[in-house]
Amino acid sequence: MSEKDLQFLIDAAKKHKITEEERDAQIRSFTYGNTHLENPSITRADVDKAVDSLKGSELPWEAVNSARSR
Repeated sequence: MSEKDLQFLIDAAKKHKITEEERDAQIRSFTYGNTHLENPSITRADVDKAVDSLKGSELPWEAVNSARSR
């Protein structure tokens, strides 16, 4: 990959606005990856159930972000 190609990709990534669907997928992937390392019996279905149960609640990272913006 040339430096020009790489720079094009970097510039495109900087302009990308993450969608709710992408954010949700990232949350689930991160959560599964970290919890599964600690407890191999955790499944993606367990993570989906836990994340879905928190919908509508202020999530920990949202609380941090809102406190920072004050």
